[in-house]
Amino acid sequence: MTDSAARPLLYLDVDGPLIPFGAGPYPQGDAANPLLARVDPALGPLLAALPCELVWATTWMDEANECLAPRLGLPELPLVEWPEPSPEDERGGPGRPHWKTSVLVGHAAGRPFVWVDDEITDADRAWVAAHHPGRALLFRVDPGRGLSAADVGALRAWLLTG
Repeated sequence: MTDSAARPLLYLDVDGPLIPFGAGPYPQGDAANPLLARVDPALGPLLAALPCELVWATTWMDEANECLAPRLGLPELPLVEWPEPSPEDERGGPGRPHWKTSVLVGHAAGRPFVWVDDEITDADRAWVAAHHPGRALLFRVDPGRGLSAADVGALRAWLLTG
């Protein structure tokens, strides 16, 4: 087993965790994507220092590496390829796991993982507990404030207890 295969994965969403939707105040953004000004560059070194493999788990896809990684001072990260949504995914709704949940469990392939997102619910936690044989932390971020240094500290503590 290679070192990277043994390291936990950290799946990182963008909208909500890295681009908060609270009232601000936020710096003035540029016309191309004014929301990028909400990204806190100080999070990049904190995330890079975590004992895990960072993976984009966002619908931003390649744009996460083009727009966000440089702003955070991160290298190009691998990303989860999302399948076309199934009719069941599109139904969604209360009490059903998020459409990302089963894809992330499949991608992790038994490896320990952390999923950082603002849409995680108890249904996702239950589904992961029933279908993933490894350790998993589903870390919900308040989209009004976004990911904080304290949150990254909590992620570090979980990763180090493995």
